[in-house]
Amino acid sequence: MAAEANSSDPSSSNLRIIVQNSPSDSQLNELGIKSWPKWGCSPGKYLLKFDAQETCYLLRGKVKVYSKNSSEVVEFGAGDLVVIPKGLSCTWDVSVAVDKHYKFDAS
Repeated sequence: MAAEANSSDPSSSNLRIIVQNSPSDSQLNELGIKSWPKWGCSPGKYLLKFDAQETCYLLRGKVKVYSKNSSEVVEFGAGDLVVIPKGLSCTWDVSVAVDKHYKFDAS
């Protein structure tokens, strides 16, 4: 008999997005953000699942993120440094087209 995953697993509800507003140029240089790949999208709604932790820096855009397992809404936009946890399933509601540098953690 197969075991079923416990849908009330606390680890899935503790997946928090961390937003740092206006990080310093020295912090961005230290992270090497300009060497990271770029990604962009037009306004719309996108269902996303993060299989690795992503750190990204938004050059432009405005996003509201609705987590699948939480009522919390996280907003971020141009000039924000954002860390998205591994395992997060969410909807990105993009109101202003996004341009960002990003990297995925190897762990």
